[in-house]
Amino acid sequence: MRCYLHAVLLCMVFAVLSVLYAFNQLPVASSLESKDDGRADRRTKQSSGKQPHDIAWNIVRNGGGAYQKEHDRCNDALSVTYWNPYWRLSPDVCGMNCLLEPSPREKTASASVTKTHDERMHLAVVACGPRLEETLTMLKSSLLFSTRPLHFHIFAEDHLHGSFREALDSWPTVGSRFIFTIYQITFPSDNAKEWKKLFKPCASQRLFLPLILKDVDSLLYVDTDILFLQPVEEIWSLLALFNSTQLAALAPEHEEPRIGWYNRFARHPYYGKTGVNSGVMLMNMTRIRKKYFKNDMTSVLLQWEELLMPLLQKYKLNITWGDQDLLNIIFHHNPESLYVFPCQWNYRPDHCIYGSNCLTAEREGVFILHGNRGVYHDDKQPAFRAVYEAIQKYPLGGNLVQDLLQPLESRLQETKHTYCGRASHMFTKRLERSVRTLQRETTGGR
Repeated sequence: MRCYLHAVLLCMVFAVLSVLYAFNQLPVASSLESKDDGRADRRTKQSSGKQPHDIAWNIVRNGGGAYQKEHDRCNDALSVTYWNPYWRLSPDVCGMNCLLEPSPREKTASASVTKTHDERMHLAVVACGPRLEETLTMLKSSLLFSTRPLHFHIFAEDHLHGSFREALDSWPTVGSRFIFTIYQITFPSDNAKEWKKLFKPCASQRLFLPLILKDVDSLLYVDTDILFLQPVEEIWSLLALFNSTQLAALAPEHEEPRIGWYNRFARHPYYGKTGVNSGVMLMNMTRIRKKYFKNDMTSVLLQWEELLMPLLQKYKLNITWGDQDLLNIIFHHNPESLYVFPCQWNYRPDHCIYGSNCLTAEREGVFILHGNRGVYHDDKQPAFRAVYEAIQKYPLGGNLVQDLLQPLESRLQETKHTYCGRASHMFTKRLERSVRTLQRETTGGR
């Protein structure tokens, strides 16, 4: 009988401890979603208030008409919604980390943007340091052949804001089918210095775009050293090819494993056989914000905003390429979420300096040129520099054949002594096609 009493007493103790443990776990369970039970617990991250800084300027260009500037929105905003997942931002941060509604005097300008919101392609870039001219050349290249309206989201250091506005305001009416918004560089306040210095200055800003641009459904992020050799519509159309699980598109880091970096040197997980390059990243940001990601830090699925900081803390001593490495880690654990496009969408010196190894570019030409490693500004890869300088010097609204294509072909002839110079016919193949297509459209098919 005594043994039975001991057993009953022991069961009662375990029952009490179990109840206490269950109550202790309620806050955690309410904030995370399990894949098996499919619960979608949502946490509302809102606070309201007015902030003193004017950091966002939106220039709406209406076919050569008057410019309408949307500014002082932090002072005039009807509401401010913070992206504040589990860190605290400093109280003086505004614009970059809030959704801003227009003041009553700006409703007309905002309405004109809203009507065309679904038509616009959203292009984001992050510019820090001496990247002003390079960024402007990239933006110019995006306008050369695109016919759909574009919205540029420019994240830049404060001292560059005036120069961006002045340059973009001066572009002729050929660029009238675009608007732009300039933002401050902002990171979570607790680790701002760590994020800003990760790999290159401000490069990791791209990781926070889904949390900052909450009203943008889809976005094309590109590095400043990108050049479009065909309409932006072409890569934008890849969004329609995503299956139900895919939320981003990237190109492989290498085509040839023997010269790959990740498969030979990485000290962290990476996507696929050779990793992916983040210089051109197409995103369905609505899906990114909604998804719960698998990870190697916990058995619990985490949302994007919950994932970034723990990931950096775990791998910061093992990563070389900063935010690109973090993206590789994320998609290593969530391969079903990534759409991989071929190398001609992100063609880099690695595709030609050791001999041509991008077969799709050989067949179809280069769609997007990526001059990483500073090749636009030195003499190591003169073919890349020739393309950059041809677009940089081209006057918007000029003759695409006489002012762009012919000077470029002449310059490329001088680069045949290099491996990439011998492959330079791939640089102009798509460019020539883009010029011919645009000429047919502007002449009504004549």
